[in-house]
Amino acid sequence: MSAFQSASAAVHSLSRPERDWASSNHCITTALHQFAESLGNAIDAKDPHTSMHSDEVAEVSRVLALAMGLPRRAADIIHVAGHLHDIGKIGVPDSVLRKKGPLDTTEWRAIRNHPEAGAAILQPVAALRDLGVVDMVLHHHERWDGKGYPHGLKGTMIPLGARIISVADTLSAMLQDRPYRNALSMDRACGEISGCAGTQFDPTVVVAFRSAFDDIRRLVTPPGEG
Repeated sequence: MSAFQSASAAVHSLSRPERDWASSNHCITTALHQFAESLGNAIDAKDPHTSMHSDEVAEVSRVLALAMGLPRRAADIIHVAGHLHDIGKIGVPDSVLRKKGPLDTTEWRAIRNHPEAGAAILQPVAALRDLGVVDMVLHHHERWDGKGYPHGLKGTMIPLGARIISVADTLSAMLQDRPYRNALSMDRACGEISGCAGTQFDPTVVVAFRSAFDDIRRLVTPPGEG
């Protein structure tokens, strides 16, 4: 059984009626958070360069959501989606995820497919569909200017949770060493995100990012910045 099939099987088993990990009114439960965190950690374990990436994205996403004035319940849902945003990478070969040089066309296609693959894995779980988590995972690589993927959605057509996760995902990636570049400082990463407001990112999310900068700094520990 492939890693993709194993992840799908785990999700499918949790969609059975006896696995009541979300109440009838879809309140977020501890079990749901633990499930999402476990799957996120499984993805991060595939690549030593992205250790704890999903956890970091989830935590930063929740802070951003609260900074934007969203209810705590909505922030918790986005937190779950943050843990699961890269679940589709479970089907990407390790050789591609760890490659130090430029990706060829086939390898890049495999990477770009991970939002759709992740949504397909999570789709059978009614709670994740109804809470909007599946759509957040599917669209977290869309861009505010419509130049993202997989569907080229633009502006507010992109789910708000996906717009928030996009900023958190980019921040976490910039703060980590990757095979092709060294980590950026927190201040440099903040500048990069601010410079992409209105193009890559929703400007209102970037405003929230800047307002919550000190709280976010305490959540992440870039190399050389204790």
